[in-house]
Formats: sequence, structure tokens, C-alpha cells
Amino acid sequence: MNDAPITWNPDRSAPTLTLPKGATDCHVHVFGPTSRFPYAPESGFKPGDAPKEELFALHDMLGVDRCVIVQSGCHGHDNSVVADAIAARPGRYLGIALAPPDIPDARITELHTQGFRGVRFNYMSHLAPGATHDQLRALAPRLARHGWQLLIHMEAKLIAELAPVLAELPCPVVIDHMGRIDASLGMDQAPFQELIRLGEKDHVWLKVSGSERCSVQEPPYADATPFAAKLVDLYPERTIWGTDWPHPNFRAAPPDDGILVDTLKVIAPTEDALQRLLVDNPARLYDFGDNA
Repeated sequence: MNDAPITWNPDRSAPTLTLPKGATDCHVHVFGPTSRFPYAPESGFKPGDAPKEELFALHDMLGVDRCVIVQSGCHGHDNSVVADAIAARPGRYLGIALAPPDIPDARITELHTQGFRGVRFNYMSHLAPGATHDQLRALAPRLARHGWQLLIHMEAKLIAELAPVLAELPCPVVIDHMGRIDASLGMDQAPFQELIRLGEKDHVWLKVSGSERCSVQEPPYADATPFAAKLVDLYPERTIWGTDWPHPNFRAAPPDDGILVDTLKVIAPTEDALQRLLVDNPARLYDFGDNA
């Protein structure tokens, strides 16, 4: 039995915003149940269970039709917990794997068949280190051949270091959580301006999730949502969004997912902007029809 505290809010509110048909949550995780999917022994993060059934119930309540599940470090390179969730909602849910940078092509093909569409590397002090620059350069052409994308989760202070490498890669690159910028430093801060410049590259996509992580305020995170809105305005065709449920390693009590959905009123304030952000852009990037 997993007695660890859960990282998600079981008392979330219903959003006041009605999401468009085909709305996609492009960033969630699933944890366990550990009785079936044990955590990687080397992981220092072992949270309470956040199984697929809780995720599905949340999405049904929020009005989310499609989803991309990102493998969590607590499960290491054993992506079976995500594959299991994808299989439960085929054609609607896809996945992003964790894998070593020298992952064999045969393994990429196998994971693609299961519904995975990319691989993620972390560049965060609390997580296992990502691939080196040379490893990224070697891997990216292989990802491109398989129609896969590269997810990058990095601290804001590393944007300047990684941006030149990411800018030259031949595969789609997705930057998670707005590069984890600090909203209190304002829009003129160097990391945000570097993120904007990186976003000028046609193969770079920006995930405008994580307002609650960038914020130093309480909900509805009014200091951070303008950053997301700015990116959506600048790059309307290459921005996507996600809840980040079940909110691992959050700084305070777990956020209310209904409130996170309602921040979209600021982030994508028009019907057309919301349609692109939640429906059209994810459909182009992930091609859900391949897994239908």
C-alpha cells in the first residue's frame, strides 16, 4: 500500500469556462498505483498514487477530450504506466516517454506503436540530469525520422545555455512550463526574452502551462498568466497548454484544476485563440488520428 501524501487536489472546483470540443490537456502525469506499477528504486520522488482513473475523472469533469501523458521520473525509464493509461483511451490519449539518449530505433518504433510521440529530458536541479548537448544533436535526427518530438524541462537560468543547441535541431522541440521563468522578475527579464527569441524558430513549440509554478502569488496567478498570454499572442500557431496534473513537487498546497482551466480566459481570451491553443495546435503537433 502507498501511504505517501497525494500531490493532487481531490476537492477541485468545476471551471466556469466551457472548453471547445476536442480540447487537449498536453501535460499530465500518472503515478502508480504502485501495487501494479512500482516506482523506480533510484527515484528520490515517491508520491502518493495518482492513477489513470483519477485523471480520467478529472478530464471528464473539466471537459477535456484529449491528452498527452508525460512519463514521470518516479517511474524511471519503465514507461508501462503511461502505456497502460493510453491503452485505456485509445485515439484520445498519447504519451511522452523517458528514455536514455541512446534509445535504440527499435524501441522508439515499439513505443510509437503504443501511442508515444516523443521523449523528455529534464534540466532541473531536483531531477536526474538530461542529455548532453552532443547527445541531443545525435538523437534529434532519429526522433525526426520517427515523427517524434523532444520535450525540454529546464530551469530559467539554463535557457540561454540550451537555446543555441535547441535552435539547430531538426525535430520539433517543445519547451515545458514557459521555461520555468519567475514572474516576479517581469517580462523584460533575460530568460523570458531568450525564450521569446527561441520561439521564433519554426520547429520550437512553447507550452504555456505552469502559470502556478511561475507565480509568486495565490490563485488565479495574475502575475504569471500575462506571460502565457504574451507567448500565445506572439506564436498563436505553436503554443499548447496543459494542467500539469497531479502537480508534482509543487511549492504549496496542490492547485485547483478548475481554477487553472479558468486562467485560460486570460491566456487565450478569444474563441479563436482558445480553439488554436487547445484543439488545432495539439492536433497538428501530435496527430492523434495515427493512434485512433
